[in-house]
This record gives sequence, C-alpha cells and structure tokens, in this order.
Amino acid sequence: MRIAIDAMGGDHAPDEIIKGVLEARELLDTDDELILIGIQDDIESCLSSVNADTNHIRIVHAPEVIGMNEVPVESLRKKRKSSIAIMARMAAHEEAEAVISAGNTGACVAACQLRMRNLEGVIRPGIAVILPTLGGPVTMCDVGANIACKPINLYQYAVMSSVYSRQMLGIDSPRIGLMSIGEEEAKGNDLVKKTRDLLKSDPGLNFIGNLEGRGIFDGTCDVAICEGFVGNVVLKLTESLVGMLFSAVKHELMARSTELALQFKPVMSEIYKKYDYHEYGGAPLLGVNGTAFICHGSSKSRTIKNAIVASRKYHMNKINSRITDFLKNSAMRPNSV
Repeated sequence: MRIAIDAMGGDHAPDEIIKGVLEARELLDTDDELILIGIQDDIESCLSSVNADTNHIRIVHAPEVIGMNEVPVESLRKKRKSSIAIMARMAAHEEAEAVISAGNTGACVAACQLRMRNLEGVIRPGIAVILPTLGGPVTMCDVGANIACKPINLYQYAVMSSVYSRQMLGIDSPRIGLMSIGEEEAKGNDLVKKTRDLLKSDPGLNFIGNLEGRGIFDGTCDVAICEGFVGNVVLKLTESLVGMLFSAVKHELMARSTELALQFKPVMSEIYKKYDYHEYGGAPLLGVNGTAFICHGSSKSRTIKNAIVASRKYHMNKINSRITDFLKNSAMRPNSV
C-alpha cells in the first residue's frame, strides 16, 4: 500500500511529520511505501540529520506550501504545485491509496473533494473525529467540512460514522445521537427535526434520539452527529477544556506539595495518554472516493504515526465499500429527500 504524507503541513513540519513517518514504518508491512511530499531539500536535510534509513520511503518534490491561514480554494488555485494539491492529485491518479496532512484543513478538504471526488451517493463529505471518553471512544461528525448542512447530509454523516465506528473501533451496533439543545423531540431547529425524521425511519441505524452536549461524554452514545459549525466549536472547546483541567490539577498539586505532585505524575501521565486525541491519529474525511486523513495542526510525531496506521486499517477494512453498500440499500436517496 502507498501512503502519501504532506511533509510541509502543520505547526511542527517537517521535523515531526518525518519523525512520525519513520516511527510508523516499523509498524507496516515490508511492501508498504511511504511517500513524503514537500520541498525536497528540506525533507532530505531532515532525514540526514537523524541518519534515517530511507528504505520504503520516497520523496515527491512540491515547491509550494499552503499556509495555515490562507484561503483554501484561492490558495489551491494559486499554488497548484503545493504539497496539498500534489497529494490529492496523486490519490486521484491512483498513485497513492491513502493521503494524510496536518496542514490547512480547508485546503485539504477542498483538494480532496475536487480531485478525489465523492463516493457514489455521497453529497458532502464530513470530517469525523474520535473523542476519548470514560464510556469509550465517541465518533463525532462533522467537525468542520460542511457548515451549511441539509438533513440528507447529516443522515449520511450518521451512516458513514456508524460504519466507521463499527469497522475501526469494533462497536457492533453504534448508538447514534443527534446534537441538539435538548433530548425532547420537540427541541431543535428545523434542520435537527428533519434530520431526526430521516434517522428514525432507517431501521439499519441504531438511532437513540436527540443528544445534548453532555451526552457525548457520559456514555450515552457512540456516534454524535452535527453540522460542521457546531462540531468544530465542540471539538475546540473540548481540547481547550481538557488542557485547562490537566493544568489546573497540576497547579493545585504543586501548590500543596512537590512530593505529592511527583507521586501523582505517573497517574496523570497515564490518564493524559489514554484520553489524548494524538493517540487516535488523524480524522478521516468520510465520503471522498479514497482514504484521506486530516490531522491537527499541532500534530506531533505520534499523531502522524497513528494516522498512518489508521489510514492503512481504513483502506484494508474497505470502509468506503461498506459505506456505498449501505447507501445503495437505503431508502434515503438524495433525490428522494
């Protein structure tokens, strides 16, 4: 399998990206190939600085880089030789079975949609993230790919996320909750109400009803569905809150006793690792005709390593085929809603 990685994307590129690639190589099969896309001199310099063995690693030169703050579509139009553009083009031309980037999220989504196109029957792809909770991993979709959703989009996010949760996380019958301002059926805007009707009418989905924000973390659901605007706010708030809570606990322990803080350090480290999003790697762009994973801009080597492993599992488990099969057998077709 050939996995293409944007070596220039993210706050810590290319060093952490390349480090993650080298770590992941040890976990792959001998016939797998990792393709680093970016400024060749920078990549080669980084590899040389760590005396890296480059077996099963190939470099594809991309002289341009799309910055994190650039306008997605405009930047893709102006920078056709950027690492993101070339990465998506390689996937479209079947020169790579999976693509991964920690770069500009909007540009990644746009490039994958424009080049790779959508799966048959899928109207709009969605970004799915895994949120670690005490009740187990919860898949939330969408978290930023589509902020102007229709009911059919949210229905398809539920289908795709349910397949992903089942095949990637081993949850037999994922409980699907629809994000709203209350659990009661009367609650929610027009989008939520119409989406709820679609989800309720499909016996192939384990739909449990409306889901309040707290329901994501109390073990109520395995899949949380929402539009990209809401999902992105929830994601960023969660990341910030987790960081703040760990910092607050550390501060309180240190204020009481350095010895006490040192005693708790192994426990805190273990908890942080267990609930750290880096451990799950990137977020799949569900619905594109291929395997595309988008990583956080702050990704470190372990994020990239885990994203590479996850993208391989996604491809090998034929997630896309399972999604299209479900949609083909569904009564909720785009032209019927």
